[in-house]
Amino acid sequence: MAKRNKIAIIGAGNIGGELAMLVARRELGDAVLLDIPEKEGVAKGKALDIMQTGALDGFDSKVSGTADYKDIAGSDVVIVTAGVPRKPGMSRDDLLSINLKIIRSVAAGIKEHAPHAFVVVISNPLDAMVYEMKKVTGFPKERVVGMAGVLDSARFQCFIAEAAGASVKEVRTLVLGGHGDTMVPVLSACTINGIPVTQLVAKDKLDAIIDRTRNGGGEIVKLMGTSAYTAPAAGAIAMAESYLKDQKRLLACATYLDGEYGYKDLYMGVPVIVGGKGVEKVVQIALSAEEKAMLDKSAEAVRGLINDSAKL
Repeated sequence: MAKRNKIAIIGAGNIGGELAMLVARRELGDAVLLDIPEKEGVAKGKALDIMQTGALDGFDSKVSGTADYKDIAGSDVVIVTAGVPRKPGMSRDDLLSINLKIIRSVAAGIKEHAPHAFVVVISNPLDAMVYEMKKVTGFPKERVVGMAGVLDSARFQCFIAEAAGASVKEVRTLVLGGHGDTMVPVLSACTINGIPVTQLVAKDKLDAIIDRTRNGGGEIVKLMGTSAYTAPAAGAIAMAESYLKDQKRLLACATYLDGEYGYKDLYMGVPVIVGGKGVEKVVQIALSAEEKAMLDKSAEAVRGLINDSAKL
């Protein structure tokens, strides 16, 4: 008898609720929405709301809420969004000491109850959080990834399409590096239906778009008073779906590097193939001297964040 996929979502906040809805609407499997005991009612309430939506939208995925890690047992995928969201004026680095404690507790729960899961981390500061997840769980690098490059590339893609007056579906972009101010939008890999974007959008506009992409998260925080959640959830679902369906999509993900691009023992956004075995291949692309220098700077910032984490 065929078995449904099981997707556990740790954190029932804005992103968690959106994740559960996307899992259900796409019928990727059954979803378990988990939060701390004080917010168990929120997790159960959102799950019930989504289940009732299924009666209207015509999906039959099961969604449940819980505060007990035992309920994530047997999960094929675990998506982690637990932690304190950014508030206006707060950098991702400011979150480090708070969210580090949370991610260590979450990682211990996943290690005990879902030891064979593919883990996607969304919690910020992303690069440090996903590194800590792998460290605590001891899972192989193929099964622990961070959602960053997919989101940053989507933001870049959106801004490019707007500037070019083109359909966003025709734009291809790639953003590498850490998930923060030092991220590297790779112009040399940016095209609109195969045409280099540099032939279609003026340099001054592209420079402004790159700056806007780097500050894309902060822009939304200033407007809403909290972090983005719709696009981040969609990014994580793209990664989870590629794993569950063995789609072998090429996606920019925060991946453990062991010599690729010249970096060792750190997580950073690079293009990878995500399939049924997890991260099946790190794709090393040619970068211009300027792009490589920016990536080096980003790697240095990520390394600093990881070193700070080790002291806490």
